Amino acid sequence: MKKIELLAPAGSMEAFYAAIEAGADAIYLGGYAFGARAFSDNFSNDEIVFCINYAHEYGVKVYVTVNTLVYEKEIDTFLNYIDFLHHHNVDAIIIQDLGMFDLIRKTYPNLEIHISTQMHIHNLSGTLMMEKLGAKRVVLAREIDIDTLKDIRKNTNIELEVFVHGALCFSYSGQCLMSYFIGGRSGNRGKCAGTCRQKYTLIDDKGIGHNKEEYVLSMKDLNLLENIGTLIDLGINSFKIEGRMKRAEYVYLVVSIYRKAIDNYLKNNKINITQDDIISLQKIYNRKFTKGYLFETDVVNSFRPNHLGIDIGTVIKIDKHNIHLKLKDSLCCGDGIRFLNTEDSGFTVTKMSINGKSVKQGKKGDTVLIPNIVNCHSGTKVVKTTDKKQLDNIQNKLKRKERRVYIDGHIIVKKGHPLELTISDEINNISYKSDYIVSKAIKTNMASEQIEKQLKKTNDTIYTFKHLDIDNDNESFVPIFKLNEIRREALKLLKSKRQYQIPYKKTPYQIDLPSFDKCTKINIQIRDKTLYPKINQINYDTLYLDETLYNDINDSRKVLKLNRVEKTTQNKPLPLLVSEIGSLKEGVFTDFSFNVTNSYAVAFLHSIGVNRVTLSYELDYHQIKELISNYQKRYQKRPNIEVIVYGRREAMISRYDLLKGQKYFLKDKYDNIFPIKQNKDFITIFDYKIENRKENYFNIGVNYIRYDFLSNKELDYFD
Repeated sequence: MKKIELLAPAGSMEAFYAAIEAGADAIYLGGYAFGARAFSDNFSNDEIVFCINYAHEYGVKVYVTVNTLVYEKEIDTFLNYIDFLHHHNVDAIIIQDLGMFDLIRKTYPNLEIHISTQMHIHNLSGTLMMEKLGAKRVVLAREIDIDTLKDIRKNTNIELEVFVHGALCFSYSGQCLMSYFIGGRSGNRGKCAGTCRQKYTLIDDKGIGHNKEEYVLSMKDLNLLENIGTLIDLGINSFKIEGRMKRAEYVYLVVSIYRKAIDNYLKNNKINITQDDIISLQKIYNRKFTKGYLFETDVVNSFRPNHLGIDIGTVIKIDKHNIHLKLKDSLCCGDGIRFLNTEDSGFTVTKMSINGKSVKQGKKGDTVLIPNIVNCHSGTKVVKTTDKKQLDNIQNKLKRKERRVYIDGHIIVKKGHPLELTISDEINNISYKSDYIVSKAIKTNMASEQIEKQLKKTNDTIYTFKHLDIDNDNESFVPIFKLNEIRREALKLLKSKRQYQIPYKKTPYQIDLPSFDKCTKINIQIRDKTLYPKINQINYDTLYLDETLYNDINDSRKVLKLNRVEKTTQNKPLPLLVSEIGSLKEGVFTDFSFNVTNSYAVAFLHSIGVNRVTLSYELDYHQIKELISNYQKRYQKRPNIEVIVYGRREAMISRYDLLKGQKYFLKDKYDNIFPIKQNKDFITIFDYKIENRKENYFNIGVNYIRYDFLSNKELDYFD
């Protein structure tokens, strides 16, 4: 049968166990540092070792997320952590940082590397680049369409992982800095504040609002359950469920339903998912479901950014003590409900009545009275956000720990020969020969049924005999304790075999680098043609222009800036400023969107032919100074670095067409105004404030500084 990996999230030990019980083939989790979910419970080093060993006995792989950007001062700690994971047989690490990717692949050649969706791989050329560099798997951007996915699968051999369920980001992953700009919490460092789940107003240049619903950046939740067959037929290797911030019950339910769909499709070419399965998914968590950009464009839920559960009813009357609720579905004491008012409120139902009689449950069509402890009005819609029966049912299943490893066995019982048991899990074959020599029965020989019954007493382990052959001469006797002993010892050997070892190997890090001369030059980027006549007072070396401006401006210093989203590789002549991995080739300059935050990333880019490297917005003066200093000490060469010191920074890039052909700005609840620029394939949201770095970057080894002018406003403030 074709092997499709179902990859489950675990943000806690409880969620880890739930993923195992639900039938996950692999689990991804994070430690206390370097993972892109800093606010989940996460795992200590001892817990990670336990999880790897526990999962491996079940035949489940463990991938550890180290998918944040790494700062210069953290590199030694980071590398020690990777060394620890490799020593303890982690199946793979998931990584974003280009520098750390290069360092790990050279230092630990036997360690499997998966490229995080944070690295923004969204086209064939980017995927091929990662395959060429030795990555085992790419977690593709959630914004690609089905035709792009087909093209990538057809033309690559690398493993492909696709998100199939869970939360979506408004921005391309790894390309969002909005949380960092607003509150200093970097999504690239695992600390996203969820800025796309906040209220915003789309305003025109007169300040007039144009959106009816307030959560214009809040995405629906992904649900590709009905499309599992298409993705299996396409040849996707791994189906990933998002949810390291979710409770164990969520992980169990979602994983178990996808497990059923995958197995059904592989067995009979149908997913056989019921309406009850869909409702169960809605109950456990949903912000409305979408099939994502793979299959549609209706991806935003501007109504609410939180769990909507299922529609439970409508308030039909309110009196001093009670809310009269007409039910559209069953409601039980212990359920959580929310009233969808202007400002939502809710509570857990602890008591209710029907016709003056206290009840524990109301059914569809009933009018139940519940305590009047929230502000609501007649006609208010009510949703059920927690279903106690559902949670109780899942918790009971988790307590039973019913997941088993099925084995085949063969035992030889012949007088005068050692008792011998062979077992197999279809991968590992174990043969255990006892020191006990089978004797001739004095009174009654041991029946095969009795031998089978004794050997199948495996309930204190995770193993169950699927098939057991008994080679019995029907003349012999074996003490019961000897049958127990041989079963126990054979299973112990099998368990050890299943705790496979990934060969640890560490090699010296080596890299060949060019050296660059020192210079002190100014570059300019403009995003509006009308600005060109106004920048002549600046003595600049390079003028960066995107494709909408490049052919309209005649300047010998101009350089074409390619997009951050490119469906196909651009065959454009050098010089080029490239913004994503798929556009890399020898001689290009790289933009800030490569998220370069350490000297190893600079070195990697220079080693593959990049001429000029722009550092991340997220580095301050002192971090840049440390990066350059360490680069020079380690390699005894100068890097060729550019820093953007002035302008309106790009906060977010999204495939969603927020503007719908209009010219709007985004206003947040603090009245900050974010400009938005439309591209044919995406939009860019810019920071509400203008960055203006005053430090002398040339003094610390930077060769180029850049001024970025979005509009006349930036020019007016420039000095």
